[in-house]
Parts: sequence; C-alpha cells; structure tokens
Amino acid sequence: MKKVKIALLGLGNVGQGVWSILNTNKREIMINCGCEIEISKILVKDIDRARRVEVPKEILTTDAKCILNDPDIQIVVELMGGLEPAKEYMLKAIRHKKHVVTANKLILATHGEELFKAAEQEKVLFYYEASVGGGIPIIREINESLTANKIESIYGIINGTTNYILTKMSLEGMDFNAALAEAQEKGYAEADPISDIEAYDACYKLAIISSLSFGTKVEHSSIYREGICNLKPVDIEYAKKFKYAIKLLAVGKEVNNRLELRVHPTMIPEKHPLANVNDSFNAIFIKGNAVGDLMLYGRGAGDLPTGSAVVGDIISILRSNIDLSSISNIKNNLPPKEVQDRKDNISGYYIRLDVKDTPGVLGDIAAILGRNNVSILSVAQDMGNRNHVPLVFITHEAREGNVLNSIESIKALDNVNKVESVIRIENLR
Repeated sequence: MKKVKIALLGLGNVGQGVWSILNTNKREIMINCGCEIEISKILVKDIDRARRVEVPKEILTTDAKCILNDPDIQIVVELMGGLEPAKEYMLKAIRHKKHVVTANKLILATHGEELFKAAEQEKVLFYYEASVGGGIPIIREINESLTANKIESIYGIINGTTNYILTKMSLEGMDFNAALAEAQEKGYAEADPISDIEAYDACYKLAIISSLSFGTKVEHSSIYREGICNLKPVDIEYAKKFKYAIKLLAVGKEVNNRLELRVHPTMIPEKHPLANVNDSFNAIFIKGNAVGDLMLYGRGAGDLPTGSAVVGDIISILRSNIDLSSISNIKNNLPPKEVQDRKDNISGYYIRLDVKDTPGVLGDIAAILGRNNVSILSVAQDMGNRNHVPLVFITHEAREGNVLNSIESIKALDNVNKVESVIRIENLR
C-alpha cells in the first residue's frame, strides 16, 4: 500500500489528538483513503517536554526547515495557532508544492485571501474544516451538501467556552466570574479568555462560514461584536420568565443582496433546539431555500473532536487524487456584497431599567419608545425600594437604530437611574 508522508506544525492539544487518531484508527483510515499515512516530522518548541502521547523523539524537530524543505513530505498540518510564524510556514509549504491543512480560524479570517491565492497559484489543496465548529463538518456541509441551495440565514453557537459559562449561569445560578473560573479549571477557557468572552473567536468563525454561505468575502471587522462579560444572573432569570434562553449567538442573514452579520448575547425561545445546546457543545442552524431548516450539533472544541476534522481533511486530500475542482477554498473572484449598518438590523429587544417609583415613569418611557416606532410586547415590574425599582420591557421586532435612539432619550429622564441591560431577541421558529 502507498505510504504518504505528512508533517505536523505543533503538538499541543489538537496535535496530540491528531497523533492519537492516526494511530488508534490506523486500519480504518487506510481503508478510507487507500494509503498509509506516516507522520514523518513534528515541529515543537521543546523536544523534551512531557506529553500525554508517546511520540518517538527522532521525529520531533525545532527547525521548521526540516519540514518545509523536505520533498518527501506531501501534506503539512498547521496546528500552532496564532498569526506568526504559522502564516509564514503555511505560505512556504504552499510555495514548496505541499498541500496544507489548518485549524487556524484567526489566520483564515484575517489573511485567508493571501493563502487561498497562493494555493490556487501553486495548484495545491488548502483545507480548513477544523477552523469552525471543532468536529462539526460545517465547511464540508456548505461546500458540498448544500450547494443546490441559496443559504438564507445562519444562527450559530460556535464558541464552546462562552456556551459553557452561560450554561453554568443558567442551570446552576453561577455569576459570570465563578463560571469563567470553572471553565478555566476544566481547560475550556484560556488563562487569558478575552478572545472567547469578548466574542472575537466567534467573529472569526462567522466571517469564514458567511464568506462560504453567501458567496462573498466577509471581513471580520465588518461584523458587529458584543461579548458576554456584562451579563448578570438577573437577566438570565428574566429570560426564563419570558420563556427564553440566553446564548452567545452568531447571526448571518442575506436580505435583498445585503448581509446582516452580528455576534452578541441573544435571547431565543426556550423550545428552539439551539436553546438546549449546553455545556461546551456547538450547534449551527442553517436555513436554505430548498432544504429548509438544518442543524449540525457536536463538540465545538477539544483534542479529539477537532483532531477528527483535521484528519478528515487529510483523508479528503488523499482521496481527491489532486483533482483541483475539489478545492474548498474561498474563491478570489467573488462579487462584493454590502454589510448593512447595525442600525438597520432588525430584532426584538429586552430592556432592563433601574427607575424611581414615581407616577408617570412608565408612561414617559412608553411614549419615548412609541415616538421611535418601537412597539412594546410585554412589561414586568418587580418590587424594590422607592428609589430603585427594576423595570423590564420586551419589544416587538424593531430597527436597531430606533432602539438606540430610544435608549439615549430614556437615559435622560429624571426618574430613570440607569439602563442596566439591553439584549437582542431572535424569535427563531
């Protein structure tokens, strides 16, 4: 049986997962791709570092040139993360006519076009299934299974760290800091969790799948982003009262050739399948004009789920027999589509205020909302002292610009102490 040599750039959690899968499932992989895969070199920072998998020291190297300049290595798998030197190494591998597999959503969202063009010029394959959704095959689903559809919308829970935190806050009543600390203890969150909790990670992933879904290049900087740091347990309790769950939701829609792209905490109906995606699981809900509603669900991170997607890409390259028509790169001649201003986005809203218990305050707020064409669906007022009373409004769908204008006017009212929270609502069906 033909033997194919590959190399790994990095042997962290995902790299060790790839090593385990290629060794544990060796027979099944050989049957599926028709050849034997040999990891001939692995780039590491420290050869002597203790690892949970046993790897022969002779295949470990700290010199990337040993991999990039080796003509026998046909596929390079980048699992280092970060921008540099990962991007430089992938470009050099491509220039040396090597196929590349990566799980690096940051590079894809920020420098993907450069890599796609290089792969196209050198006539090599560049696969990146593991960059979004861990083990969920969302890239392949969009590129292959859904090609007969016009994708109308995407709703995704695509960050396992934030979903774990929100699950703990919702099901166990934890506050944000306690839930984050537990996520860090379990390895779901990094020591510096900013990329996850401030929604940068989800933004990068939405840029990748939106580019594929809507047939255009999407810059991550064009996506409205809001993290979960300001969420309070009281907001989650109010959500339950109104039959909603709160998730960090990535939203992509195409309406009249314009894109609506945003990532933020969102209330969704508690009976919707996405509302019941808990722990570190991810799920992506897609609406196609032919297939209708489709949801993909699974582990969004972890060594083995992400490693599974990486090995799947390796097998796809070997199966392709270097048929360039199978390249799943984002094409470079895609027509531009406008990303609409966030003020034109449409959704329902949850607005929680701290007000003084004085006559007319409710009427004043309702009048402001009415003048701005924001219709009230429901109001809740709980007990408090005379100077601090919680007041909650749920609105019908409204233009975001109208809601923002309303909020500014409400802040100026003498009887309003503070606008405590504003959360968007998606009434998914």
